[in-house]
Amino acid sequence: MGVDFEERVNFERLRKERLAKAKAALETSKLGSLVCYDFDNIRYITGTTIGEWARNKMNRYCILPRGQDPLLFDPGAPAKKIACPWIADRTFPAVGSMRGAIPTEVGSVEKVAQDVHKWLKEYGVEKKPVGMDIADIPLVRALEKLGLEITDGQQTILEARMIKTKDEIELLKTSAAMVDGAFEEVVRTIRPGMRENDLVAAANYLLYKLGSDDVECVNSVAGKRGIPHPHTFSDRIIRPGEFVYLDIMHSYMGYRTCYYRTFACGKPTKAQVEAYETAWGWLKDSIAAVKPGATTADVAKAWPEPGAYGMKTEQEAFLLQFGHGVGLSIWEKPVISKLFSLQYPYPIQEGMVFAMETYCPSADGKGSARIEEEVVVTKNGCERIFGYPIEELISCGLPGTMAYVR
Repeated sequence: MGVDFEERVNFERLRKERLAKAKAALETSKLGSLVCYDFDNIRYITGTTIGEWARNKMNRYCILPRGQDPLLFDPGAPAKKIACPWIADRTFPAVGSMRGAIPTEVGSVEKVAQDVHKWLKEYGVEKKPVGMDIADIPLVRALEKLGLEITDGQQTILEARMIKTKDEIELLKTSAAMVDGAFEEVVRTIRPGMRENDLVAAANYLLYKLGSDDVECVNSVAGKRGIPHPHTFSDRIIRPGEFVYLDIMHSYMGYRTCYYRTFACGKPTKAQVEAYETAWGWLKDSIAAVKPGATTADVAKAWPEPGAYGMKTEQEAFLLQFGHGVGLSIWEKPVISKLFSLQYPYPIQEGMVFAMETYCPSADGKGSARIEEEVVVTKNGCERIFGYPIEELISCGLPGTMAYVR
């Protein structure tokens, strides 16, 4: 919570610094404006949000003209004018086509295009390229018909979002702390007879209780379902002697987590312990490579070739030995993978936040280890921000096994 007796997150500063970074990125680009439909970009620029129900409806957007303050077009404009005084006089109703659900003869797409063109002309930037992040094809065509040059704006705004501010880092740490608690619920739920979806329910309950604004997903995987990694949960019953791993992705004030942990239901086998220690070793080595002055290639070099964990190619193995920026979305710049980082290294800078993840199957076929850590790049290296134990495999779910196993 925010309090008067400590400085925690300064939300006014957060909004001002994010907008300043977006404006600066626009100034250094060839664009005259940004037109954003991506919810995360809208939140970054305007400091506003709306329920996840609207995320894929394509009827909420903002315009950021070069050298100007943003304009917000929102289905809840009357409420925004009251709740968001920093943008109240630049907030307007929005309808759009709702991704084609409104009949084309209504002309909703053309109306949006005309509004965008009107505002860009008002600020004298209609002759310059318009950077868009995501848009449906009819809208792009309607904007082009009005003479606007539509080009990619996602790279511009991702550049702005790449280095996190002090308040963004604090929100990311709070989001991580909530998942620390969720994993404690998960550990106390794992036992024979529980299903993968029971663990999903336990994590969701605790996260929303703590104040999560969106549990994007909880991937819960047990036993042989983990070889290969399915990236989803099921209703499979957990049995003694199995690996169980989860990836918890949620957001607090919009700031996300990508947070894997692996546990053993009962006493693990020697092969399971070895798989876990191998995955942890790969992860430690990659974390050690994260520091200012290094590149994403230095990190990728810490990971093994695909054959070491049962894959044939880097394309097949994509996402298994992996790193990615985290902020208002799960995947932000830069992304790290042996698929491309060795050939196209990207410089690591102070203030970046990465999620680093590894995967290793157990040689006896009893599941796999999947673990992950988020790190903030500091002046001399990086700081780990996840709190739930990772150094050793946690055994749980049967009498006498609630302990760390070496």
